[in-house]
Parts: sequence; C-alpha cells; structure tokens
Amino acid sequence: MNDLDKDHALTSDSLLELTDDERIALVVERIETKFLDYDGYDFSRHQILALNIFFELSQEVRGREMFYAVCMAIPKALFGLESTMYLLEDEETFALAACSSGKCDRDSTRPWNEFMNDRLTIQGESMYLPIRGNPEYNDMLAFEPPHNLLGSFVMRPCSGLPGHARLFLEKYVNRVGYQLHHRIIRARNREHIAFIKSMVQDIGHNVIVPNMYFKLYFNRLKRKIEQLHLTTTAILTELNRNANRDLVREGNRLAEIAGGIEGQYQEIYSHYESTSMFLETLLRRRHFEEGRYVLEKRDVNLRTTVIDPVIERFRHRFEEQRIHLALAPECPEDRVIRLALDRGLISQVLDNLLSNALKYTERTSVPEGGKEKHATYGWKVLDDFFGPGKSGIRLWITSSGGPLDLNEPMDVFKPGFRADNVAHKSGTGRGLYFVRQVVELHGGRVFYAHTDQGNEFSFVLPFEQA
Repeated sequence: MNDLDKDHALTSDSLLELTDDERIALVVERIETKFLDYDGYDFSRHQILALNIFFELSQEVRGREMFYAVCMAIPKALFGLESTMYLLEDEETFALAACSSGKCDRDSTRPWNEFMNDRLTIQGESMYLPIRGNPEYNDMLAFEPPHNLLGSFVMRPCSGLPGHARLFLEKYVNRVGYQLHHRIIRARNREHIAFIKSMVQDIGHNVIVPNMYFKLYFNRLKRKIEQLHLTTTAILTELNRNANRDLVREGNRLAEIAGGIEGQYQEIYSHYESTSMFLETLLRRRHFEEGRYVLEKRDVNLRTTVIDPVIERFRHRFEEQRIHLALAPECPEDRVIRLALDRGLISQVLDNLLSNALKYTERTSVPEGGKEKHATYGWKVLDDFFGPGKSGIRLWITSSGGPLDLNEPMDVFKPGFRADNVAHKSGTGRGLYFVRQVVELHGGRVFYAHTDQGNEFSFVLPFEQA
C-alpha cells in the first residue's frame, strides 16, 4: 500500500462505524508508520524543513497563481530546478497552468502520452511527476479524474539528480496534489455558493412573486362563484314560482354543481395556501445565505394556526384510504395554546408525519371485532420537561401497524434510513431527518415508539412564548 492508499484508508466512510478509541488507535498506528516511513526515506534536514515550509506557505497564500508559485519555488530553492505545471481540464487534455521561468513557451495543452501519464517518467533533462489527488473527494470535482490524476509536474534539468532526490520530489508532488485538490474543491464551492445566491434571487423573482398573483386569481374566482350562487338562487326562486317541475329539477342540479365547484375551490385554495407557505419557507433567502435552516418565529395559536389546517388538508386523503383519523380523546379542543415557533417549518414537520401515516398505516384488529386502519393525533403540555420551570408541548401522530425493524428507535430519524420491513414502500428516507432537523433547531426533541395503538412519532417543543 502506497502513501496515498494509506491516507485514503484513513478517510474511508467505514471509519464512521468505529468507536472513538478505535479511531484514536488507528491514527496512532498510522503516525507510527509515518515515523518509520520517514526514517526509511532518510530525507535531509533541509528537505524536511522544505515540506514544513510548503505546508505553511500553502496555507498563507491566497489565489491559485500564488499557490503555483509556492509549489514551484520549493524545487527551485532546494535543487535549482525549473518547473512547469499542467492540470487536467478534462479526462483527455492536460492544460498549462504555470511555469517557474516566466517563459511559458511550451505547448499550452498536451494529450495523454508516454510522458504525461500516471507514472514518474524521465525524458532527457525533464522529469514528469503525476500530480495525484485525494480519492476520497473525487466526487466533488467537475469530472472523475482518470487514475486519480489532477495533472503533471514537470521539472528540469533532472539528468544529474540522484535517486534519493527523485524520491523526495515524488513525495513532495504527492503533497502538492492533496493541497491542490482541496483548493480546487474550495474554488468550486465558492462558485457553487455564488450560483445558489443568484438562484435564490431568481427564485424570488420567477417563482415566489408570480405565485403571489395566484391569490389575485383565486379572489376573482371566488367572486365569480359567489355570483354563480346568487344567480342560481334567483333562477330557482323564479322556477319555483312558475312550478315547472322539470325546470326546477334542472335548477336544483345547477345549485348542486355550483356547490360542488365551491367545494373544489375551497380544497384547491387550501392546498395553494399550504404550498405557498412551504415554498416561501423552504426557499427562504436566509437558508441559502447562511447554509442552514433559519427560523422565523412568530407567536401563534398552535391548534388553529398550525395543527387544524394541516389536519384538514389531509382528512380527505385519509378518508380515501379508509383510515379513521381522530383527535386523541385526552386533548381538549377548546384549550388555547400560544407559543413562538416557525409556523412554516413546523407545519411541514406535521405534514411529513401525516404523509408517513397515510403511507404506512396497516389494518389491525379492533375491540369491536374485525380489522381497520386508524390514526390519532394530539398535543399535551408537559410541565418541567426541559428542566424546572421549562415546560414543553408534545405533539404526536400514532398509526396502526406493526413495529418498525430498528436496532435503535432514533435510527429512523437518520438521513436516508429506511426500515427493512417498510423498504418496499416508496420514499427517500429524508422526511423524518427533516423532522428531526427542524425540531432540534427549535430546541426540541423527536421520539419514536411502538405502543398498543401502533407506531407513534412525536416531538416536544419548548413552551416558548413571545
């Protein structure tokens, strides 16, 4: 195993499964191996200092050109070598990046050949050293680098260099590759952030603002429906006065159609309101600027502002699936609970939990006999949940069905997790992770348990009031 393979082994995803003691032991082992490696290299004091100086200067300088200058200055200071650096601009082409002499008179691009490849190669006075990256982060580059190669470092004159110096330069270029790789990633991240900021402005202009016009169209449609009801009532009044049964029957049918249109309007408008709120909440500009969910808390009536609108939006869908959805009997409907929270994000938390209940609820036996699908929801104030004098608000949704196949209850809230016994259902495993993120951002906690009523997902928010 070469140096790069060993370093890659230290960054593998499999290390995430190790305990803290195992990780420390592994790193200590690698340090001891490095000591032995450097003893075997037998680098001179100046060469060791050169590596240290390179690391320090590469952290100090800003800009790609200054970094190239540092990379080429080390071989020049130690061995009097001039350098040229080529980087892969795509899978097939090496493009000239920089040269130490200030006279970049060589070809600006080169193809893969017997010199520009993944092996140390010498041609006359020139030594070609492959610049390798960190394979752990290849997926963050613009393309998958062939042979894990970022480019080629060409040095000259090298015909008189002893093999020991060549070994040092090879190890040195390996370290250049890792530093270069991180700089490329940072540059791409900066471009990515700039793009996101631009995209957020476009979203505001091209999505959020046009979406607001739908409310105007809905208001116009509502007025038309009201006019339809008035006209229908007037027609029915006149028809009843004339006592024409056939026409009265058609008038009543017209009234039913008008009522049906109004019902469809109310359902569509309810979905529009929730979708608009979700769009504006998820695409909130500060989320993208700060790289995390940013709360905008407001003092709200928990039941009327958050719970009831979400429940009513799902009620018809539960009925279609023949799932009996009910408020838990211990919840007083007339109690007013006001607290400060981000209405849009917490509404989406409830939306995710109800979506899961709709998807995963199963038929189970009921005391009255037979089997049915049922779900319950509710809320409760928990005194001193977060400490003395720090109450919490618990919200839960329970749906009938067998327990999830989990090693630990909190596994279900991990990103991308799908329990084996429900993996056949459609889903990404992101919904419950989103729930956990939002609840914990509010200072709350999430829970899963299987009870005699079924699978219960709950969360507790601090009883925070404005």
